[in-house]
Amino acid sequence: MARTKRKTNPVIPAAEAPAQAQKQYRAAAYVRLSVEDSGKPGADTIEGQKNLLLRFIEDDPTLTLYGLFCDNGRTGTDFNRPQFEKMMEEVRKGHIDCIVVKDLSRFGRNYKETGNYLERIFPFLGVRFIAVNDGFDTLTAQRGADGYLVPLKNLINEVYSKDISRKSGSALAAKQKNGDFIGAWAPYGYRKREDDPHKLEPDEATAPIVRQIFRWRAEGVSFTQIARRLNDSGIPSPSAYLYNTGVCKTEKYNGVSWYVQTVKNLLSRQVYIGHMVQGRKRQSFYENRGQYKKPKEKWIVVENTHEPLIDRETFDKVQELARRKNAEYFENLGRFTHLENTENILKGLVYCADCKRPLVRYKNVSHEKKLWYTFICPTHANDIGSCPLKNIREDALSPMLLQAIQTQIALAADMEAIVRRVNSSPKYRKQTATLQGRLDAAKKALKRCNGLYDSLYQSYVDQLMTEQEYMTLKRRYKAEAEEAERLIEALTHQQAAEAAHTPENPFLAAFDSFRDADILTREMAQALIQRVYVDGDNNIEIVFRYRDEYKELCTYLEGRQADV
Repeated sequence: MARTKRKTNPVIPAAEAPAQAQKQYRAAAYVRLSVEDSGKPGADTIEGQKNLLLRFIEDDPTLTLYGLFCDNGRTGTDFNRPQFEKMMEEVRKGHIDCIVVKDLSRFGRNYKETGNYLERIFPFLGVRFIAVNDGFDTLTAQRGADGYLVPLKNLINEVYSKDISRKSGSALAAKQKNGDFIGAWAPYGYRKREDDPHKLEPDEATAPIVRQIFRWRAEGVSFTQIARRLNDSGIPSPSAYLYNTGVCKTEKYNGVSWYVQTVKNLLSRQVYIGHMVQGRKRQSFYENRGQYKKPKEKWIVVENTHEPLIDRETFDKVQELARRKNAEYFENLGRFTHLENTENILKGLVYCADCKRPLVRYKNVSHEKKLWYTFICPTHANDIGSCPLKNIREDALSPMLLQAIQTQIALAADMEAIVRRVNSSPKYRKQTATLQGRLDAAKKALKRCNGLYDSLYQSYVDQLMTEQEYMTLKRRYKAEAEEAERLIEALTHQQAAEAAHTPENPFLAAFDSFRDADILTREMAQALIQRVYVDGDNNIEIVFRYRDEYKELCTYLEGRQADV
């Protein structure tokens, strides 16, 4: 249905609307869902904030939506937020001159920083600021008493943010000590009770699977075999089950298989014998401390809080098998401690060509006590049917990589010689000097405009000019400064592009730094190689770094053939 009329902006009373044509503002809608607010009754939602702001901007005839910026799960106690920084970059470019938020707390809860934006930065940049639910608009507040209320309210928001962090932490700890379940998703095999979401009850669909996994392990079936049996039977993994049932809508959980580590983690959890174990991790916002693991002795364990799925005898047997397996592993490992481990110079570089997962480096020892390393695919190790075998020896892979790198080094040396000949031509030197002269002139013009702009206000305060003269000159100097900035940016970009056509080109410089190398080192591999893909036949594909710089340099030299 077509809209017949616009609503009155509640922030600007209709009686105050000017008779002349109103200025049009390019508005950014900024929304933020704080980690401090998540899970609270009646807490904001991203969608709710979006809908409020979009309706407000649509109904205000002075506003045109430029874009919507959303920081989800970001604390309000600082302004280190990706979307906020992106929005401010658009403001500095002159694309945005109005910011609209639901309320001041969505903008920020740090008293000093928020006040700095509202009282200094935004006025300097000529940005209008609106907090809808607070009825605050800098277009009118600066002319009335409302402007003096903002710092106080921001102080309250900051104190509230830190206080709520402390209180929420204390409340959660109390629930944990009481044996209440406070997780977002119930453990696999359980579901939250409908009458009390802090209590667990068996899930008829998955509880039998948990019992079967424990029986298999108690019978001596390996973790790999258990994962394979579950996948072959088409049983969804815990992550996939959450997605399939609509409990979690995150797409990455769709179709996730059972892995060895998934089985190991499940078999170690005391929740299956009726005990609640929580508080293994902690996050403190008022201390500006991110999530960290707590020592095991500080975990909160409450016994017999819900119906067990596994009897104590079976559970203990499975844990004993795990302890015995770990002991055997470390015992075997200790037999070869006299064999010196070598550095994994290819760490993080070797990947499976099929599943795209990083290959894992394994230590091998022969009966003759000779040591070597192989890279194998973890997906294949977990389930041999899910990905072809990858098993390539490090002492075979490293020489191939060294030879490929040396070929690239020789290519870079040839290209560098051509670059030097091109750049020594009179035509190139003249172009470079002209570009630098234009850049110096633009910087000088910007400095002049900024100096004049900065002195304007004091001249106005000293009554050396009228308000009309002040506003006219302010707009003029600002426009001239913006034009100078655009020119500087363009010339600097052009200069940087030209710098890429010198021996300092990143491709040339990187490979030249290893010109005399005759062995493959970690420094060389990490600096020059982005990834190495290995297929089922042990063929390799090397993805070198600086590919874009190399291609761009080739294009440049092709266009300069006449200057060589």
